[in-house]
Amino acid sequence: QEIPVFNQGDMRRNFTYIDDIVAGTIACLDNPPHPHPEHRIYNIGNNRSEPLMDFIHTLENVTGKKAKIRFEPMQPGDVKETIADISDTTRDFGFLPKTHIEEGLKNFVSWYRNYYEC
Repeated sequence: QEIPVFNQGDMRRNFTYIDDIVAGTIACLDNPPHPHPEHRIYNIGNNRSEPLMDFIHTLENVTGKKAKIRFEPMQPGDVKETIADISDTTRDFGFLPKTHIEEGLKNFVSWYRNYYEC
């Protein structure tokens, strides 16, 4: 099936691999900052913004299939780039995502094919 790619593909996103999310969550739970606040919000994400088209091309390489792309204009309310500000999480827990996009997509596709037996 065709996938819509907005802003003609001129977008950047920070993709975060699930193992990095889990590691960041455990770090927050195991090492609350001191003095211990009643509440604090942390961003656990990837601080590397990747071009959307690089993501798509990497996924094509990993799957061995060419994406059927339908380029679309920018959607109302969308943004051209996202990037996680993990400075507080890094400062308080030493959190830094370790999984690069190529490794994460390779692992995900392998898991998906195994799980769905395809």
